[in-house]
Amino acid sequence: MAVAWEPPAGVGPEASVAFHPVARPYGPAQQSAAGRRAAAEALAAAGSADRIVPREADGRPRFPRGFAGSISHTERRAVAVVVPGAEAVGVDIESAAVSPRMAAFVLSEHERRTLLAPAGGYTARDLFTAKEAAFKALSSMGKLGDFTFWRIGLRRSGDGLVASYRDEPVAVWVGSWADLSFAVAIRR
Repeated sequence: MAVAWEPPAGVGPEASVAFHPVARPYGPAQQSAAGRRAAAEALAAAGSADRIVPREADGRPRFPRGFAGSISHTERRAVAVVVPGAEAVGVDIESAAVSPRMAAFVLSEHERRTLLAPAGGYTARDLFTAKEAAFKALSSMGKLGDFTFWRIGLRRSGDGLVASYRDEPVAVWVGSWADLSFAVAIRR
């Protein structure tokens, strides 16, 4: 699937994104490899000479100094986003449906009332993806302690969203296609 990247308002052209298909049999090893290939492509597009993304002890990707980045994948496709000079980046893609029961658990009543369609125009999968991307960007700061992604609050801000946890905000942009929701969170 070809996915067109349109930088979110305020992000600018320095954000590099790369999608990569996952090879058969679509298992964890193939998903990880596709994510690393997407990361290498995004780093190249961002101007990094170093295109290898090793893993931290906890499994998170470690991007080269000066190139904040993040990786996500579904069973069939992987994505990486790199933003040179950003403090932190989080990306998430989801192809699975989010049930009403899951939405009620993950989203606050206020988020469901103001952000879900028809009032807000987002799907439950879009908002789930936004919280996951924000979690990656916020947790990479290391000063918020242990927390779970559904504790992040979402609110509308201009053309996008702002996610926050303990008064730490991060801008989030969400894109949606028929079979995929995509979100990127960037802390400057």
